[in-house]
Amino acid sequence: MLHDNIEQEIALLTEADRRARAYTAGIGHRPVFPSSDSLEGLSQFEEELPARGLGDASTLALLDDAGSPAAVESNGSRYFGFVVGATLPVAAAADRLVLAWDNGALGQVTSPVGAAVEKTAARWLLEILDLPRESAVGFVTSATSGTLIALASARRTLLARHGWDLDRRGLRAAPPLRIVTSALVHVVVKKALRVLGFGTDDVIVAPVDEHGRIDPAQMPELDERTIVILQAGEVNTGEFDPFSSIIPAARAAGAWVHVDGAFGLWARASAHAALTVGVDAADSWTVDGHKWLNTPYDSAMVIVRDASALTATMTSDATYTQADDDAQRNRTMEFSRRARGVPVWAALRALGRDGVADLIERTTALASHGAAGLRAAGYTVVNRVVLNQIIAKAATPQETLRITAAAQSSGAVWFGTSRWQGDPVMRISVSSWRTTTEDMDALVALLSSLRT
Repeated sequence: MLHDNIEQEIALLTEADRRARAYTAGIGHRPVFPSSDSLEGLSQFEEELPARGLGDASTLALLDDAGSPAAVESNGSRYFGFVVGATLPVAAAADRLVLAWDNGALGQVTSPVGAAVEKTAARWLLEILDLPRESAVGFVTSATSGTLIALASARRTLLARHGWDLDRRGLRAAPPLRIVTSALVHVVVKKALRVLGFGTDDVIVAPVDEHGRIDPAQMPELDERTIVILQAGEVNTGEFDPFSSIIPAARAAGAWVHVDGAFGLWARASAHAALTVGVDAADSWTVDGHKWLNTPYDSAMVIVRDASALTATMTSDATYTQADDDAQRNRTMEFSRRARGVPVWAALRALGRDGVADLIERTTALASHGAAGLRAAGYTVVNRVVLNQIIAKAATPQETLRITAAAQSSGAVWFGTSRWQGDPVMRISVSSWRTTTEDMDALVALLSSLRT
């Protein structure tokens, strides 16, 4: 029932916090992926919409009692799927405070604190990634939405250079643009292109080398009507496209260069920054927080060198509310939005430069350690393990799939599969601040035992 009793509200939130603390205390003591019994328990949510409300307490209890056992322990130390890191405690705590504020963080007028903190977070992000300081930063939900925003800005800018007013004339009869992507471009880029109205006939695929990097010698001819999309951290191998070879030529031709750096761009904040040399010459970038910075879902950033290009593309001022150009509603898709940049600020402030570098370098070292163990156990590690990604396989494709399924069902670890050069591979991502050498050794021991 709806009520305005602040004491009842606090009691409910206290109970929610108690249950959340209990879940957190259980990390490492439950299956990484829910058991079949836990999954069957989800049938309790198959209720009819109640005519009379069933109340706050019973609703929260059902969510925890039936829901928590069926949650994936991606916040643990032995989850190696999808390049997802466990949420840093300070980032989770900051997010809880943001929820209590309940501010729509579209700008200064609705959340002075959100605007102030996100402005600092944006400045710090450019500093720690060493990207052009004049760039604009939008705090978005994912690399998908960030890529869509960056490519929309690219399209509008390139068309304007050819005298086409996209805002007034739309796309009908607009000068055609070309897209150049890697043969291994991430699916979210394909999705963003599709949503923006680009067809497969508009896309030219650049061949890659044996490591998954675009081969500069086989790049198609570029011109002022081209959007080039490069990768910082190929989703399987973790490799980087040769930015220093491609970006200068692309910009000289008048092309726009976007870099998909969902997780790999964080290498720039560590001793592995050499992998990213030349990436700062691009026009736009995307990077996730909920991957390697270990902030909560959903957290990502779109960065555009030309701040005015981003603002002109995404502006959403209305007669009843005006905002500064750097208001987040003028840099992101959402008008109504939460201050999702606050957990990013909290993570950067709590960790500092050294802490972020340690997070990246330590998990990269753990990936190398795990890869060495897998080789010793008789597996073929397919990639060079330049970062936090391991792709490995057993003697046959069938054996690889059998072992992966057995590992997933064990509850001891979880990682996914992918395909590399036609073969199924185990895709192991080491991204969590919780993961230790002992966790990697346990993963290797389990996979070693599953070979017999």
